[in-house]
Amino acid sequence: MIERLVMFGATGDLAGRYLLPALAALHAAGQLPEGFEVLGGSSECLDEDAFRRMAGDRLKEHASDVPAAARETVVRSLRYRRVDVTDAASVASLVEASRGPVAAYLALPPALFPAAVTALGTVGLPAGSRVALEKPFGEDLAGAIALNRLLAVTLGAAGEQAVFRVDHVLGMTTTQNLLGMRLANSVLEAGWDSDHVAHIEILWEETLALEGRAGYYDQAGALKDVLQNHMLQLLSLIAMEPPAGLEAGDLHDRKLEALRSIRPLTRADVAKSTRRARYTAGRLATGEDVPAYAEEDGVDAERETETFAELALELDSARWVGTRFLLRAGKALRCRRKMAIVRFRSTGDLVNELRIGIDHPDDVSLQLTGGAPESPAPLMLSASPPGSDLPAYGRVLLDVLQGGSTLSIRSDEAEEAWRIVTPVLEGWANDAVQLEEYPAGSAGPR
Repeated sequence: MIERLVMFGATGDLAGRYLLPALAALHAAGQLPEGFEVLGGSSECLDEDAFRRMAGDRLKEHASDVPAAARETVVRSLRYRRVDVTDAASVASLVEASRGPVAAYLALPPALFPAAVTALGTVGLPAGSRVALEKPFGEDLAGAIALNRLLAVTLGAAGEQAVFRVDHVLGMTTTQNLLGMRLANSVLEAGWDSDHVAHIEILWEETLALEGRAGYYDQAGALKDVLQNHMLQLLSLIAMEPPAGLEAGDLHDRKLEALRSIRPLTRADVAKSTRRARYTAGRLATGEDVPAYAEEDGVDAERETETFAELALELDSARWVGTRFLLRAGKALRCRRKMAIVRFRSTGDLVNELRIGIDHPDDVSLQLTGGAPESPAPLMLSASPPGSDLPAYGRVLLDVLQGGSTLSIRSDEAEEAWRIVTPVLEGWANDAVQLEEYPAGSAGPR
């Protein structure tokens, strides 16, 4: 196991909200070795004590359920350097402060990835090191291809095995349970095809608005932020042929096949099968009043960034021809729903749905609904799959440190996901689809 984590962007929201709490959870679970070190770097002018105080405050806020002793252990393990990730000499001061192999975690905006990877290549990472990059991987298809080539040059012989393209949805307990259902449930697998399934929805609907993330979100939008990565990863797990086991290579091959089977979208398909919208002023589910997205601090209204994206896809595979896949993501909506809904073909008056939640491990249910007006209330059959002591980012970090790749995205998967959404990005840029609006706190556009 790698015993040193070098965290670029250490004062950012991602580090404070997810990475530091994940480290605390790993310490509490006894998963990190004695003397594990974390060297943080960012552009902020802080001394080590100030950084530790900041980290302690973030842990109190975002890891209050983790024992105080584990949080204190994390704070004691922290060191800090001011760093310019685009400057090789500055990056060297951070990397060379660590002895032996490191896990270099780029908790940075995607626009900084090429410069940061180039700087790491100039410095030269110790043998056995790994590089982890947050989503989205690149900003478009050309950027993803160029970044993959740059990583290959930077890491040399270590190659793909030393790259970890992070998508924390793969570390969620419910995602792992979904994979387990595909591998272990022969009854479910027998009906897992277009003969039995009419429609599959993958939802990533949030009640939160920007939460101070305009600097990143206005450059990305809903399509790049969650649909191009999280939601296509979920689609690949749902649609793939079952792998022989959990070996990383076979799993990645099956996911790639599923992504490649998605029918390419024409300009006419984009106009007919996609939607984009952004929220106007309204009241969130929390009771908070928020301004229109275009009036949020840090937003360029003329960019017309979407906060809601919907995309209908069809797959040209023997298993799924005739089944419609609908992906929908949105912010500032009435209800929080992160789930996959598998709607089976009707049997008489019954409409059968399997709902697989992404938020909570106990959110899995089979709903049988009568089709006639006088039908009784829906019959609900629910299950509670096994949970986990670790948060999603805890499992992701553990995979990075131990050298696993099951929770990572392979280079060809990352590029294929961009190929799928590129016609949508181009169509939207050329106004092939009107930008709609919906009030914050509503169910979304009509």
